[in-house]
Parts: sequence; C-alpha cells; structure tokens
Amino acid sequence: MIFATLEHILTHISFSIISIVIMIHLMTLLVHKIVGLRDSSEKGMIATFFSITGLLVSRWISSGHFPLSNLYESLIFLSCSFFIIHMIPKIRNLKNDLSTIIAPSTIFTQGFAMSGLSTEMHQSAILVPALQSQWLMMHVSMMLLSYAALLCGSLLSVALLVITFRKNIKIFLKSKNFLIKSFFFGEIEYLNEKRSVFKNTSFRNYYKYQLTERLDYWSYRVISLGFTFLTIGILCGAVWANEAWGSYWNWDPKETWAFITWTIFAIYLHTRTNINWKGTNSALVASIGFIIIWICYFGINLLGIGLHSYGSFT
Repeated sequence: MIFATLEHILTHISFSIISIVIMIHLMTLLVHKIVGLRDSSEKGMIATFFSITGLLVSRWISSGHFPLSNLYESLIFLSCSFFIIHMIPKIRNLKNDLSTIIAPSTIFTQGFAMSGLSTEMHQSAILVPALQSQWLMMHVSMMLLSYAALLCGSLLSVALLVITFRKNIKIFLKSKNFLIKSFFFGEIEYLNEKRSVFKNTSFRNYYKYQLTERLDYWSYRVISLGFTFLTIGILCGAVWANEAWGSYWNWDPKETWAFITWTIFAIYLHTRTNINWKGTNSALVASIGFIIIWICYFGINLLGIGLHSYGSFT
C-alpha cells in the first residue's frame, strides 16, 4: 500500500514537472529575453528524472524484480531512458538541444503509459518463467536505451529535413517573385530587389545552416550510441533465447523487426561514410528508421503474437 501510494505520487510529480518544462520551452521560443528560463528547464528535467527513477526503484522493491515485466513498466523505463540520453552530453559539458526533443517525447510516453493503458496493466505481475533470468535487466534495458537514443536521433533528422524543405520552398518562391518583377518592371528593378533580399537574408540563411549542421551532428552522435545499445541488446537477447528456448535465433516477429531496425540504422551509418550522402540523404534513412522502431516496439505488441507476447496489450 505504501509503495502504491509512493508510485502514484511520483508519477504525478514527474508528469507535472515535465509539463512545466514544455511550457518553459514554449516561452523561450516566443520570448527570448527572459533570463533564467533555460536553467529552470534543465533543473526541471533533472527533477523529472529523479522522480521517474524513484518510481522504478519503488516498483523494483515492491515486486522483487527489475521493473520490465510488462508494457507499462517498459514505457516508464523508456521515458527514463530519454533523460539518460539527455544527460550524457551534460557529463562532458557539451551544449546540445536535445531537451527540446526529449521533453515532448517524455510527456507523450509517460502520458500514454498513464492514460492509454488499462489500470490492470499498471499492476506489477509475477514474472513468467521465460523472464525469470538475470538476462532480463541486461537485454531489455539495452533495447529500451537503444530505442530512446534512436528515436531522439531520428527526430533530429526529421527536424533537419523539415528545416531544409522549408528553406527550399522559400528559395523557390523568392526566385519566382524575382522573375515576375523582372517581367513587369525590367531587369534593373529585378537586380536591385535581388540584392536587397540577399542582404537581408544572408545572416538568417547562415544561422539556418548552422542549425542544420548542429542537428546533423547530434543526430549522428545519438544514433551511433543507440546503434551500439541495440547491437548489445540483440546479442544479449540471443544468449538469453538460447538459455530459455534452446536456440539463439527463432525468427520471432519481435526478433525479425529488431533485425530490420538494426539493418536500417546500419545503412544510415554506412551512408555517413560517403560525404555526398551526408545531410538530407542520411536524414531520410533515419526518418524511415523512426517508423521502423515504433513498428518493432508497439506494432508487435498490438498483435500479441510470438515468443514476446508477454509484452503485448492483452
């Protein structure tokens, strides 16, 4: 009873704090001169991390096993993994913009875990025989950490594509406007207009270039980290599968889609070795990987089939 009350309190505290953090991010986007808002959002992220960690620890103590036995616990651990990915650059004192992606990802993940799942799924259940192994912590935690990192990196790639696409649209509209002006007012007016526009937009385009370069940099770094976690998680799962089912690989739907996810991001990392494929081309591959991850994580759980059916919605 005490642990259930503690979990209830920590869940609502973490959800409330992360909601405030998102509001702070929106305010910083609208009003840039408010002092201390960025520091407040970072403190809020840390407070949310400790609240979710306390929630997982309390479930661990009350259930007697690592809290990864059902979909609700895996979603809570996924939201905690987002913060772990966010804190890694902070340890090295590197500036990053991951909080603008991690905060909404956390609130959607935790909100779905709290409201989208039935109350029965919130309860900690006794582990099925296949999960009663020391590999549970290693395999599932590595997989969820990889999902968190790959999702963040993919979202950064999506943001890069959106910014690049919008920039190309603006360039097209401006060039079209120049042609119309040239047709009606002559070549002199066209050249003057073109010169004034490029003078006003040169700094803005430079900052856009800096932003896309930073997004590309962090997307590559975070996806590389997630790919490492994914590889370790698949290898640990293979060893665990051999102990539980007598075979390293059974082409279970979950295993198959995990292999597809690994292949997509291996292609992404391979494209990064070619300088001509960096930027929008590699970002497009990562964007496809974003969809594949959700199919691997949620799509298979919706079906509730295969050897991993214990993590399904039913």
